[in-house]
This record gives sequence, structure tokens and C-alpha cells, in this order.
Amino acid sequence: MSKSMTCRDTLAITNHRVLAGDLNEHETVYGGRLLEMLDGTASISSSRLAQSINVTASMDQTNFIAPFALGDSFCIETYVSGCGKRSVEVFAKIIGERLTTGERYIGLTSFLTFVVTDKSISLEKIIPETAEEKMINAGYEARQAERMASLKSQKAFNDQLSVDYPWELH
Repeated sequence: MSKSMTCRDTLAITNHRVLAGDLNEHETVYGGRLLEMLDGTASISSSRLAQSINVTASMDQTNFIAPFALGDSFCIETYVSGCGKRSVEVFAKIIGERLTTGERYIGLTSFLTFVVTDKSISLEKIIPETAEEKMINAGYEARQAERMASLKSQKAFNDQLSVDYPWELH
């Protein structure tokens, strides 16, 4: 990648109307459905920066703040909030709207990490412009350090997990 990009250059937006098929037993949008749509939208932001094949590595700090109900709509907004040599952090927020009243609210926030598979790609730093972008990007290095520590801990944990069939335990 040769040119610097702003967060806005990586902005991806998707809008959805909540339909009956999106609902869980609580009559709100099923969380797994939200995560699927979130990942798809965030992958566009990551791809806009990397301009290369990249894969989801993690969904960090996903916070379900307020539910989305039948008749609401929601807007997924994502943009790159930091990057390393081959990793891209994407900030995501889902804004709900009660279509009968116009009330808007934050329903979910998350940070997702993508990894560029082509090792020859070198990512440029992202440039924040708005107050929100600057606030979010300012925390990138601390979040990245937490991710690295967690990854190390997770690897040690994973190394202790069994892959044996349950009926073959000793």
C-alpha cells in the first residue's frame, strides 16, 4: 500500500430493517446474526486499507448495549482504527433506530482484528480526522498490547486442550 488513508476512506456502512426472521425467543435480533453482519461489514473496511486478501482474526470487546426489536432498523458503521505490519483493527458500532419515533441509539460496539495473508504487504498508518476517530485511534496501541498478551495466554491455554474423542478418554 503506498498512500496514506483516513478512517473515512475505510468507512463501510450497511443498513438493515429488523424482520421477524431476524428475531430470537426474546423478540430481539439474534446476536449471532448481528455478529455475522458485523464481520461482513468490517471486512470491507479492512480490505479498503489493505487492498489485499485478509481474514478475521478476532472480535474483541464486543458489547451488546441495547437490543433491536421488530420494526426497528439498524446501521452498521465500521472503519479502520489502527494497524500494525499485517494486522488491521476495525472499530464497529451499530446504531439502532425506532422507525416509529425516530429515536436513535447505540446498540453494539466492537473492535475486530483482521490479518493480511500476503506477507509482502506493508500497511500505512491510518489518519483519524474527527473527534470520535481521534479518541478511538488514541487507544489502539493499548488495545494491541492487550491483544498480544491475550494471544500468548490463549496459545498456552489451547495447548492444554484435548482433541481426543470423548469416548476414548482414559
